[in-house]
Amino acid sequence: MGHTPTPPDFTGPDSPLAAALDSRDRETMAMVQAAVARKEVMLAFQPVVAAQSPGTPVFWEGLIRVLDPTGRIIPARDFMGAVETQELGRKLDVLALEEGIAVLAAEPELKLALNLSARSIGYGPWRAALDRGLRTAPDIAGRLILEITESSAMMVPDLVTAFMADLRASGLIFALDDFGAGFTSFRYLRDFYFDIIKIDGQFVRGVATDTDNQVLMQAMVQIGQQLDMLTVAEQVETRADAAFLAGIGLDCLQGYLYGAPTTRPPWTDTGD
Repeated sequence: MGHTPTPPDFTGPDSPLAAALDSRDRETMAMVQAAVARKEVMLAFQPVVAAQSPGTPVFWEGLIRVLDPTGRIIPARDFMGAVETQELGRKLDVLALEEGIAVLAAEPELKLALNLSARSIGYGPWRAALDRGLRTAPDIAGRLILEITESSAMMVPDLVTAFMADLRASGLIFALDDFGAGFTSFRYLRDFYFDIIKIDGQFVRGVATDTDNQVLMQAMVQIGQQLDMLTVAEQVETRADAAFLAGIGLDCLQGYLYGAPTTRPPWTDTGD
């Protein structure tokens, strides 16, 4: 009997596919670095609506978008994980903050949430951008929401607590993003005193029929109510899920059911 040849491995670390993916990742990162250097970024805005009256947004989330040399948006999923631990991630947080402050200064009725990695808390240029913005337009403080992910907050909980205490007097609002996705110590959750908790989408999608997630969602709503925090469900995509969430007392809902992130939000509509 002849020897059966071993089929080529197209998925291993030394395969042509792996090499192609690695090359693509390097090209993407190079484009992101170049775009950040040229400040070719923009915000996309997604509404967060009241669960009981979803017709009008309570606030909006501004999501950073990076443009390639042709003006095409580079999907955040292609680079966010990689830049999180690099200075490039800190620079993106600075640019997002500057863009968000400019929008808030131009739109006096707007409330806007911006993502912030806990790694950027001690980054001098980020704090300088915030201080500069608050000096230029002090009225924006009560309309600026800083979203810190649960996973990054738990990396440096003492630093996050001190940071929030330092800025709370200015009127800034703080949200704990992706709540439930990590391993938040309830002791730290109590000590943080976030104003808002945004519950991770893995507990939200399909919750209308998932009894396990229903129990978990009800528990997280009770935690939010006990600690006097506004509760937001992320990634709401169906009316059935929205109805269940409203029924258990969620304050706000966010997701494609109410609008995808857009770089042309309603307040930029010129009526053309």
